[in-house]
Amino acid sequence: NAFPRTTQRLGIVYTPVEVVDFIIHSVNDVLQREFGQTLGSRDVGILDPFTGTGTFITRLLQSGTITPEELPYKYANEIEANEIVLLAYYIAAINIESMYHELVGGDYVPFEGICLADTFSENVTDKQSLDINGNLMFQNSQRRKRQNNSRIKVIIGNPPYSVGQKSENDNAKNLTYPHLDNLIRDTYAKHSSAKLLRNLYDSYIRSIRWASDRIGEEGIVGYVTNASWIDANAMDGLRKCLVEEFNDIWVFNLRGNQRTSGDTSRREGGKIFGSGSRAPIAITILVKNPQSESRGQIHYYDIGDYLTREQKLEIIRSYGSISGVSADLGWRSIVSDNNNDWLDQVDPKFNQFMPLGSKEDGAIDAVFANYSLGVTTNRDAWCYNSSLSALKHNIGAMIDSYNSELRRYVDITAHGTDCSIDSLVETDATKINWTHNLKSELKKGKILSIDQGQFIVSMYRPFSRQWMYFSRKLNERIYQMPQILPNAEAKNRLICIAGIGASTGFSTLMVDLLPNLHMLDTGQGFPLRLFSYSGDLFSTTNSSTEFEVEDGVTDQALAHFKEVYSYEMIEKEDIFYYIYGLFHSEDYRIKYKNNLTKQLPRIPAVKGFEDFRGFTNAGRELAELHVNYENADLWPVTINDDNGLPDGIEKMPLFNVKKMRFGRGGGAKGPDNYCLQ
Repeated sequence: NAFPRTTQRLGIVYTPVEVVDFIIHSVNDVLQREFGQTLGSRDVGILDPFTGTGTFITRLLQSGTITPEELPYKYANEIEANEIVLLAYYIAAINIESMYHELVGGDYVPFEGICLADTFSENVTDKQSLDINGNLMFQNSQRRKRQNNSRIKVIIGNPPYSVGQKSENDNAKNLTYPHLDNLIRDTYAKHSSAKLLRNLYDSYIRSIRWASDRIGEEGIVGYVTNASWIDANAMDGLRKCLVEEFNDIWVFNLRGNQRTSGDTSRREGGKIFGSGSRAPIAITILVKNPQSESRGQIHYYDIGDYLTREQKLEIIRSYGSISGVSADLGWRSIVSDNNNDWLDQVDPKFNQFMPLGSKEDGAIDAVFANYSLGVTTNRDAWCYNSSLSALKHNIGAMIDSYNSELRRYVDITAHGTDCSIDSLVETDATKINWTHNLKSELKKGKILSIDQGQFIVSMYRPFSRQWMYFSRKLNERIYQMPQILPNAEAKNRLICIAGIGASTGFSTLMVDLLPNLHMLDTGQGFPLRLFSYSGDLFSTTNSSTEFEVEDGVTDQALAHFKEVYSYEMIEKEDIFYYIYGLFHSEDYRIKYKNNLTKQLPRIPAVKGFEDFRGFTNAGRELAELHVNYENADLWPVTINDDNGLPDGIEKMPLFNVKKMRFGRGGGAKGPDNYCLQ
């Protein structure tokens, strides 16, 4: 790997050679088993579509899967690579050529198989292949034409993850690829049951779709990618298509998901790419063989819990390929279920219970008539603060910046100058935080005033109240909150739950204040009451008495529970607190754990009315504790000096907290990195 410092500045993350070698030898073993060929055989075209600095191709040349007699022809005719970053392209070419020269000797032979190209783009003409001086890159164009006409049987590599802007201030929107994205829409997205499908257009998912089409009816794909697709809810359509399109699917799960915390994070173990990625990682070998009798055979291997990065790489090195996985552990055969789930398959009985809520078209009986995500500001640093005076200062400063940009935009466009907002506006995040909606307001010529919003107390995170500036202009999305908490005087309670697929698992918390979207990991709030009014949310000119108030729990839910228990005295509020008590039941959480990660909860009726009343009472007590936590009585605790402990038991020191500080080792933020003094 040449020029490491340069490539690190480019943002290129090295693939560990253990992973690269594992993929190369796995593909070679599958070629021999399925087609009676090797990577050195004639007519086995090999492509690394995202070559970076050329690690996969250089290791391929070194691997021994191509004999010395096969190597010259293979190098000149059937090994190809693409790279879109110019400097990385040159580094890759040097690495590959140097390795070939080291192995073969003789005259230095340029590598004609590498192209400066965006793999995802459509086939281009010579007129579209221009260098920085405007001259035709004729040689590169000819290489691309040759590659487009080549029969590719093997695709290997480390596809890119999603790229582009993290905020509107970046002005770096993701590229679109109409043909490829249409293929995803007609396959992966079409067969997905998820509502939010944005992640299906991540670069690594695009690479799977592209590779499947590129090899045609016969071939092998060997990738190391983000492993989220294995069990993510939005990837059910992808999993369904993989089963339909490929004969054999080999998934070697390397784990390493560091978007988790606590013991879950420790179980995931070390990150294969070090600091380069916090996502879980998997090696995947996909096989298309029209002569095979098998179809959609899923072979799965989990590397195990609590392993460091070095231990994982040693395991990969010891196995060598998918054929070398130890016999005592072996590959696990998986049959996809009706939901296209491979892991953590759900309990089908769960769907017999009444859904907590539903926004599908048609008459579906559900417990709640309406529910909502928390407010999304897309500028929390501006719209939230523990200090009301600081919040007012921040909002005033940003509004001044916006109005200044508006005046400048009006002045420029008044003279007929044709320019986009993205290229015009100030992108300094210390002055203003742009979003799509705010840019739309500017384009319409809308002036902002601090009087267009209100300063309220909100629930920013669990048990963490913050002052919030609520404004339809400076909060990106308010969802259904006008029907749930219409103003600061309205009294209501919400059962908030974590969002589907939350990395922290299922959790719940009752609140009586406006929740932030991420209060419980992009969760939903289910209200005790609903308010009907067409005015602005939290309007100070309208009291809560001017609203029509309805129950959040539906008549259908009330009738259902009355029928189950043959008891007419049940009220909707009883059901509301019954649900909150049920959500804290360990039996419920454990039995339906997989269901709760993939869909909104459904509400079973416990066996008897006494049990129902027990859950209801527990829910009420928990609600009072959680909502009024600031006024709760201190838990009675007696601290002693451990003199009463039996001999042999070590006495624990008393931890009197004086201050909190970051732990040693760099100051990484997180609950596991705080120390108490």
